[in-house]
Amino acid sequence: MTNFFVTSKHKRFKCLCFLMLMLAFSYHMDAQTTVTGMVSDANGPIPGANVNLKGAKNGVSTSFDGNYSISVPSNGTLVFSFIGLKSKEVAVNGQKTINVTLEEDLSTLKEVVVIGYGTQMKESVTGSVASIGGKELNEVPAANITQALQGRLPGVELTQTSSKPGAAMQIRIRGTRSLTGSNDPLIVLDGVPFAGSIGDINPVDIKSVDILKDASATAIYGSRGANGVIMITSNKGRKNQQATFSYNGFSGIKQVFGKYPMMNAERFAALRDYAGLYTDGVDESRSTNTDWQDSLYGAGEMISHDVSVAGGTEKGSYNAGLGYYKEESVLPGQKFERYSLRAGVDQQIGSAFRIGFTTNSNYAVTNGDNIGTGTILGTSPLANPYRADGSLKRIVSMGADDQWVYTRQSIKNLGESYINLTRAFSSYNNIFAELKIPGVKGLKYRLNTGLNLRTSNSGYYEGQGVFDVNPATLSNASITNALSTQWLIENLLTYDRTFADKHTVNFVGLYSNEQYTGNSSQISRNGITSDAFQFYNLGQSEEEAVINPANQDYTQWGLRSYMARLMYSYDNKYFISGTIRSDGSSRLSDGNKWVTYPAVSVGWNVSNESFMKGIKETVNLVKLRAGYGETSNQAVAPYATLGALSTRPYNFGNTNSTGVYVTELPNPNLGWEFSTTWNYALDFGLFNNRLSGTLEYYNTQTKDLLQRVGLPATSGVSSYVANVGATENKGYEISLNGVILDNPEGLSWSVGFNLYANKNKLVSLASGAERDEANSWFVGRNINSIYDYEKVGIWQEGDPYMSILEPGPTGINQQGTVVGSIKVKYTGDFNPDGSPTRAINANDRQIIETDPDFQGGFNTNLTYKGFDFSAVGAFKSGGVLISTLYGGASYLNLMNGRRSNVEVDYWTPDNRDAEFPNPRGIRSGDNPKYISTMGYFDASYVKIRALTLGYTLDQDFIKDLGINKLRVYFTAQNPFVFFSPYHKASGMDPETNSFGDENQAVSSYQRRFLVIGTNTPSTRNYLFGLNLTF
Repeated sequence: MTNFFVTSKHKRFKCLCFLMLMLAFSYHMDAQTTVTGMVSDANGPIPGANVNLKGAKNGVSTSFDGNYSISVPSNGTLVFSFIGLKSKEVAVNGQKTINVTLEEDLSTLKEVVVIGYGTQMKESVTGSVASIGGKELNEVPAANITQALQGRLPGVELTQTSSKPGAAMQIRIRGTRSLTGSNDPLIVLDGVPFAGSIGDINPVDIKSVDILKDASATAIYGSRGANGVIMITSNKGRKNQQATFSYNGFSGIKQVFGKYPMMNAERFAALRDYAGLYTDGVDESRSTNTDWQDSLYGAGEMISHDVSVAGGTEKGSYNAGLGYYKEESVLPGQKFERYSLRAGVDQQIGSAFRIGFTTNSNYAVTNGDNIGTGTILGTSPLANPYRADGSLKRIVSMGADDQWVYTRQSIKNLGESYINLTRAFSSYNNIFAELKIPGVKGLKYRLNTGLNLRTSNSGYYEGQGVFDVNPATLSNASITNALSTQWLIENLLTYDRTFADKHTVNFVGLYSNEQYTGNSSQISRNGITSDAFQFYNLGQSEEEAVINPANQDYTQWGLRSYMARLMYSYDNKYFISGTIRSDGSSRLSDGNKWVTYPAVSVGWNVSNESFMKGIKETVNLVKLRAGYGETSNQAVAPYATLGALSTRPYNFGNTNSTGVYVTELPNPNLGWEFSTTWNYALDFGLFNNRLSGTLEYYNTQTKDLLQRVGLPATSGVSSYVANVGATENKGYEISLNGVILDNPEGLSWSVGFNLYANKNKLVSLASGAERDEANSWFVGRNINSIYDYEKVGIWQEGDPYMSILEPGPTGINQQGTVVGSIKVKYTGDFNPDGSPTRAINANDRQIIETDPDFQGGFNTNLTYKGFDFSAVGAFKSGGVLISTLYGGASYLNLMNGRRSNVEVDYWTPDNRDAEFPNPRGIRSGDNPKYISTMGYFDASYVKIRALTLGYTLDQDFIKDLGINKLRVYFTAQNPFVFFSPYHKASGMDPETNSFGDENQAVSSYQRRFLVIGTNTPSTRNYLFGLNLTF
């Protein structure tokens, strides 16, 4: 018989052993280990980052220096997170040390935007605001941020008006409004209107850029923001952050994007022989084939070094940095250098008071001018710049004239006999103090003071005979000094509260005063006795000093403003914002000084409605926006209301006297240019915001534009300025961003695309006129138009009505023959038999609109482990590009054999299908008749602006060196063009508008001119860079 007690005891023993084994196994599986490490981002260690055990509630936060320590199971998984950065999961696997670097979260990076005098969550914004972060800006290393902004933001057009080193682009937001006033946007740096140019801000210092585009968003800045506002936020330190040091630098070369396509010696000699107008000069030989561009162009250089430190304590933060940038041109003697200094402090004092300051100063040196570019393009390839012994000639004698020899060596040989130097110092400073009002939660008072100074010294000297065929031409020198100061005082009262978790109220009240004072003077003199003096001692000359009144200037203006803005939201669903602002300008006369304008915008976040809950995880954001705003542009120049007098010498008997006469009539009725804008938009985010975008439509009406009104000749003054014109700008914008792959441990891939179309037109002109042909302005047509003939072909023998439309010789070998010449469109009447009633004349000119149908940009970013790759591109469809390279400009494309000529397929009896005219054809002056029509090209293009490949070293590899981040990269800028009719014809960059080198584009309005001959060529740049944080 079995002993029950013994058996039960045995079973209990076996169960106990089993439980002990399980506990031992469980202990082994869940053995705790302490993990330490550092959490950082691109800027260094992150204090306050979250470190949690996945699937559990326990976690820790990183310390002041980004370090952490946590006890977790050895087989657990840690989750690292911080606001605005991608979370990262790392399996412990028994590791004792885990260092991680968190990356920016592509889906949430732009959730907070700067709207002026505050920030706002993007889903709460009701106005039109486009944003870009520092990471995207740094993908295009450059002297200033305009190159990085190009093609990134819809509705923002940046035009490269110059390729000179250090040059900034021209910025237009939603088209051209004013015909004669400024169309430049306002720049606001760290919340304070910025008195300098965008080129004064080191791009390395910039954290983000937010652009306010519609009147409901810009109204808070009043007349200063009439053309849009560029909000720039600089890098700052963080509270509770140990000092982090950073170095950012790059170095590389610049090469000419493409040489101008000029004829070689054989082709040019054949053109000269066929044209039969000029013979070879003394220094021209049919055995010579000089490439003058090769003799002048070289490789340029770009170098940038920037060091900074940022950190903070429990009560404040600080940052400081030094920068150096140098850029040398592909042309000899052109160079730009900038030394920059910035610093900032933000300090909390007690619980209610906060003070701080920022300073941004730079010293810039610009050398050289566009030496020789235009001249070499007009120098015969048959001319040899070298003597038989290999030495350089001073001049070359060609068929019609002589020319000073421009080569890199000849310019280098000038030494002290040539200098063109500008030195400028700028300092932009902001001091603020902020006080929380006791007893009223959410109420603050803030005082902003802006103190800005800019001074410059420009000197020019040409020694005797320099750049002139006459070696005895007197030397000449000039010096210009300029000084400007600007101060701004802003008093701000803000109230920001949320009630019952649903009602959010934000109020801003402003009272501000601003004043600008600037003066400049220039003196010049000929016959400087020694090259050693250059422009530094103009007293060393027997010639009289020249002080031209037109080159002396003094300007002072002031602006006083009041503003109030109220924003309200309910339950993060319904939003409304209202602004009212009054500006008073010293530029205007009493009775017109002040203007008040309102703005209002509303928003509805449909995705937060209860009926959207079922699809919330798929449709993350659907928001409708609408806005209306009024704004004004103080386009009136200071003192314009007062009129002007000028002096003129005259003889009274035997006495020389000076008389005074009226050159500008006073007009105390001059007022503001006034605009109203309607804006409608849809914002959306899908699939956990992996696809997001904005669709937007706007319509801006501008009236009271400043224009000149003609007067009878008997008045003694030809015209006066009045508020008489009107324009319209309307268009649409599309912005799309997608995260295709999002794997921090593997491949991540994001793409961006934007497209915008702006259509503008003239609504009215002065005195009710329908057209102003001198300025190519026509009511009902595009502001950016030209008035010229339309080419329809080349005249061929036997063409009907040739003798009526173009009377002239018809013999093929005669000079001035019509056959082979340009045929333009006839718009006159016809006789009953179908023949034209007259010859072609000025009435046959057509209005040609130059603006594109639409344009935009695209970008993509890929990361894989430590590698990163980005590409930025742009496109344009339609419009007209105007190139005097082909359209004739004093010595280019004359088709007469006098000087060098652009390479073209021209008409001869044996080449009747040619595109360009017969060199023996009818002429207008030196040029073939209607030659300007040959310079009109389809402005469409698709191109890549920048390609960047980088690699970030693994932190475990560099941590022992005390380095938090080390990234190396290579960037190719302006590498290639996919499509462009102009590029196909010429090999040139279709994007660069090179009419002017000082940010000016054809008088006061925006044409897409691509004028060559006096400008620095566009370049391709190849750069190697390093980002280092420790």
